[in-house]
Amino acid sequence: LAGPVSRRILEESYDKAKEAAIELDEIFGRNNFFLEIQDHGISEQSTVNAQTIQISNETGIPLVATNDVHYILAEDAKPHEVLLCIQTGKTMSDPNRMIYEGGQFYLKSPEEMYNLFPYQKDALENTVNIASRCDVSFTFNELKLPKFDIDDGTSAKEYLEKLCHEGLKMRYKTITPELEERLKFEIGVITQMGFIDYFLIVSDFIKYAKSQQIPVGPGRGSAAGSIVAYTLEITDIDPIKYNLLFERFLNPDRVSMPDIDIDFCYERRGEVIDYVTKKYGEDKVAQIVTFGTMSAKAVIRDVGRALDMPYAQVDTIAKMIPNELKMTLSKALEMNSELATIYDTDEEVAYLIDTALKLEGIPRHCSTHAAGVVIAREPLTDYVPLNAHDGNATTQFPMTTLEELGLLKMDFLGLRTLTVIDNAVNLIQRNKNTFINFSEMEYDDSKVFELISSGNTEGIFQLESAGMKSFMKELSPSSLEDIIAGVSLYRPGPMDFIPKYVQGKKDKNTITYTHPSLKPILENTYGCIVYQEQVMQIVRELGGYSLARSDILRRAMGKKKTDVMMKEREIFLNGDGETVVGAVANGIPEQVANQIFDDMMDFAKYAFNKSHAAAYAVIAYQTAYLKTHYPVEFMAALLTSVKDVPTKITQYIESCKKQNIKVLVPDINKAFGEFSTSGNDIVYGLSAVKNVGTNVVELLVKEREQSGLYKSLNDFFTRNADNQLKRKYVECLILAGAFDSLGGKRSQYLAIYQAIGNGIVAKKKHTIEGQIDLFAFGKKDNVLTDELPNIEEMESKQLLAMEKEMLGVYITGHPLEKVADKMNCFVTHTVIQFLDDNGELQVNEDDDIVIGGLILNQKIQFTRTNQKMAFITVEDLTGVVECIIFPNVFSQLEKIEPEESIIISGKISLKGDDEVKIIANSVKMLNTLLSDYVILKLNKEQRVPEIREKLLDLFKKFPGNTKVLVYNIEDNTKKAFPARYNVSINDDLILELSNIIDKECIIVPKTK
Repeated sequence: LAGPVSRRILEESYDKAKEAAIELDEIFGRNNFFLEIQDHGISEQSTVNAQTIQISNETGIPLVATNDVHYILAEDAKPHEVLLCIQTGKTMSDPNRMIYEGGQFYLKSPEEMYNLFPYQKDALENTVNIASRCDVSFTFNELKLPKFDIDDGTSAKEYLEKLCHEGLKMRYKTITPELEERLKFEIGVITQMGFIDYFLIVSDFIKYAKSQQIPVGPGRGSAAGSIVAYTLEITDIDPIKYNLLFERFLNPDRVSMPDIDIDFCYERRGEVIDYVTKKYGEDKVAQIVTFGTMSAKAVIRDVGRALDMPYAQVDTIAKMIPNELKMTLSKALEMNSELATIYDTDEEVAYLIDTALKLEGIPRHCSTHAAGVVIAREPLTDYVPLNAHDGNATTQFPMTTLEELGLLKMDFLGLRTLTVIDNAVNLIQRNKNTFINFSEMEYDDSKVFELISSGNTEGIFQLESAGMKSFMKELSPSSLEDIIAGVSLYRPGPMDFIPKYVQGKKDKNTITYTHPSLKPILENTYGCIVYQEQVMQIVRELGGYSLARSDILRRAMGKKKTDVMMKEREIFLNGDGETVVGAVANGIPEQVANQIFDDMMDFAKYAFNKSHAAAYAVIAYQTAYLKTHYPVEFMAALLTSVKDVPTKITQYIESCKKQNIKVLVPDINKAFGEFSTSGNDIVYGLSAVKNVGTNVVELLVKEREQSGLYKSLNDFFTRNADNQLKRKYVECLILAGAFDSLGGKRSQYLAIYQAIGNGIVAKKKHTIEGQIDLFAFGKKDNVLTDELPNIEEMESKQLLAMEKEMLGVYITGHPLEKVADKMNCFVTHTVIQFLDDNGELQVNEDDDIVIGGLILNQKIQFTRTNQKMAFITVEDLTGVVECIIFPNVFSQLEKIEPEESIIISGKISLKGDDEVKIIANSVKMLNTLLSDYVILKLNKEQRVPEIREKLLDLFKKFPGNTKVLVYNIEDNTKKAFPARYNVSINDDLILELSNIIDKECIIVPKTK
């Protein structure tokens, strides 16, 4: 109905429609243009069909009868409606939702189509005629790499060899035969596999990035194992020094596309993509589509929302689905008998699950892949369909399909940490006149390893999660090899090897090897198999495999196919009769060889790529180096990188406090757009202030640098009169504290900024018009003065609220600061602990949890039984979280006074698998809880048997109803004494307690 002919029939006239049809027929040629008729039971289609057939009869333009297919089967109509609701954010009860009425938009059989159009047999058969004329074929597994142009006529191989040998001289002081041989071997494999142009293309755009001072990562993935990549400056990790294997990257016995993933500064990644697009042509470069599909839990939640079912009911069903990889609804029904029972007995739940089963696994939405870029030899439209997404061309095929088609796919990854490093290095150069060159470092600074071992690793790449901090403290790394191993081991599975690794590092006498020949391979990892590369080396050294053959075994182990592994075990033990001699022939006893194979099998399930871990470890070391030697500059750069993420800013400000680094409010005379440094302090960035854009900040800073510091608000307005300085910008800067350093109070500046702004505008207008009153601006009551009105400053609570609104975080204080110590005695978690730095969950569904904070806002709703429930947003010192208050707890919420500190006990609810919410079991005011307890804050030295006995004797002396809670200062844990030791609060008890432990360790209830 939206086509040019149909539209004219409905909106204009028959003659206009006929003219459009004739014009299109002339453009495409007879029998290349068809008039379409459809019948989905829509009234307008009857009108359009009748007139379309008439146009066909009068002009001879052929007809084609089709059906608009949006789903396959007729019974899919309702699930399709639900899907539309999910995609458009509507519910099935919404009368204005998008809908395909009539339920006829399915793939109809030939019989159904003949019944619809019994009078148009030719139109129906034209569908077959058109299909027979369509000829699209795909060539799979045939490389279609673009050619790299070389100006001087040199062959691609000669050019690659030239660049590699130049790079070899640059990278190594002494060129050994080993290096020459390794380089020759790798170039030979690259040539044999047809990837010369690939390496030249990657090398070229990385050199471009570096020439433009765009930060580039040291390498990622198995490419770090290539000396060709190292000499071409594609990677910055020496594969010889760290014993990284080329065959893990490119295997001559297993032809597959090389996979070089490159990290760029996340702010400038687009510049590199633009360079590639211009070099190879806009028609040959595109970003790659990715489809977001609905997993088992997600589809239940989405469908439940679309069906308008109660949140609690849907949440209960979603939680019954096991938390396992590749979980499906069908599997869940088999595994969870409770879910199966509800499905069989509850019609509403059955309809929810049946609908979800129809939609599970299908794309919910499409978006641009975060990193993927494809570069083709010919225009991309010769190979794949394209789509315009956010103004850029994207492929309609996902990454895996593009690889099967032989197209060059690359990952241009944006890594925030590279931007942090670059910004920190620039700040250091500006402040200290010191240039940091990581390419010349040895990565052996003992102070850096001391920092990592201390657990003070907030902001350190890969090492800042609570678990990793604990591991690093236990490990006490003393070399980059230790960090490489740490990155590899700290994952599910390999974690089991951590105790053995740590023990071996601390006591070399505990290291054992199943066979002495393993020592050269496992010595660096204290007898543990940590890397995939070690598996490859073991089968090569003990079994006589080639490295290429060993990589095939490594991959097979990872797939855990029993029949394949039985065959491989026999080859490892006794050889294959051709190239592999076997471990037994190499002098390894069969029983020992079997044990080694078992050990490799156990590890291969979780094996990590050392090349990838090495790249991560290098970046971790670089960030740790900056934090160790230049903490102020590093933390400023770190804060800039998360300026739009208030929870991370809060976390890093807390980290600054631990390092005795002050974070100051924005200062109009010190601050820049980003976070900057002033001596040993960090100054909040002006562009992070709400409503104040980067362009405005650049103008304000430029004026300050050209003409000196601002002396007053009047001076600020006057000097920026031509900079399109809106009054709103100034108000936001005042509220954020940006004028505090000028000496006035925020209340004073708020009282006069409008008048000063108006005066500046009036003065400018009079000056332009030549009508300035020579006496007007000399009067005593003139607003253009540096005098401030005599007004008291606002209350601290109000100042903090304005600061939070403008900056997204509290800087000069926090409403919870005064009660934080008391609150910590009850809470089990803070909001920041829900996720690690990579966004990975650190809590599980249904975990018991206690948090404390303030209620920011609440939304009250009524259930179907007309009971009150609420969704409240709670803020603690580290962030915010939504808590769901069901009717059975709502009465507790109603008793909470506004702005009261509260303690919420409940359970974790993971919405959509990663969005953390809390289902509340109780909501209490902190003061109410404090009135129930005497709290003793004890350190390790105070938690000893002698003091415990004294305390117990004292409690018996003052029996009562108040509970005694011990709070462990070191690990924030708490434990209540049994009820028989409850006490009666009085001055004598407090006095005697003070004689046993320090008075500041005692928190007593204010009232009873």
